[in-house]
Amino acid sequence: MRIPVVSGIIDRRILANFRVDPDVMARHLPEPFRPKLAGGYSMGGICLIRLKKIRPRIVPLPWGLRSENAAHRVAVQWDVDGQVREGVFIPRRDTNSRLNTWVGGRIFPGMHHYAKFTVHESDHHLSIAMNSDDGSAKVVVSGTTTDHLPSSSVFPSLAAASEFFQRGSLGYSVTRTVGRFDGLELRCNEWRVEALDVDRIESSFFENQSMFPSGSVEFDCALLMRGIGHQWHSREDLCCSKAAGI
Repeated sequence: MRIPVVSGIIDRRILANFRVDPDVMARHLPEPFRPKLAGGYSMGGICLIRLKKIRPRIVPLPWGLRSENAAHRVAVQWDVDGQVREGVFIPRRDTNSRLNTWVGGRIFPGMHHYAKFTVHESDHHLSIAMNSDDGSAKVVVSGTTTDHLPSSSVFPSLAAASEFFQRGSLGYSVTRTVGRFDGLELRCNEWRVEALDVDRIESSFFENQSMFPSGSVEFDCALLMRGIGHQWHSREDLCCSKAAGI
């Protein structure tokens, strides 16, 4: 799927990250993806992103769309022509934009499900709850900005976590065609993150014990981005023989 370059502003983006037993995660990844590890763990998570002034790059400001969005993601690697590539596999996208649900998977890469978002935020504290209309996804993240990661994180520093997730700019999303994945690359004008000290986190996805047995998944850390200019670039689709495992 090829689209014009889309520009806008990341008004707010939370990356809430979980460390997962890599063997467990591998069972839920479709070909050609395999877990990308950090400290011996697979890294899965939820991206909660508010976009504004979204428009084709050729359209000048101030026109643009605004939406709240969520993406469940897994850091992955795969091989292309003998070369190792890396990015994220996205089994599910949710949005509060009816337009996004219609164009997603048709005009814009990745299917989108409609969801309701409840957001409360100040300069230092953020609380976001998402409930999908189909009842399949529920997320709650609440926390306060800080200058360091939890001591339990697999990452030794905020800088190390920032570098790991910055390399996940290329995402592949499930589509209406089993075994085919839409490619989309996020290019930020700058990469600037803060740590978020999380006091509450809920995820119907990572709390699903039929997928992630007790002890196989734990919350690791959360990062926050605000006020970042960016562009979305479509990338070649990936097509494989096996169906998605998630």
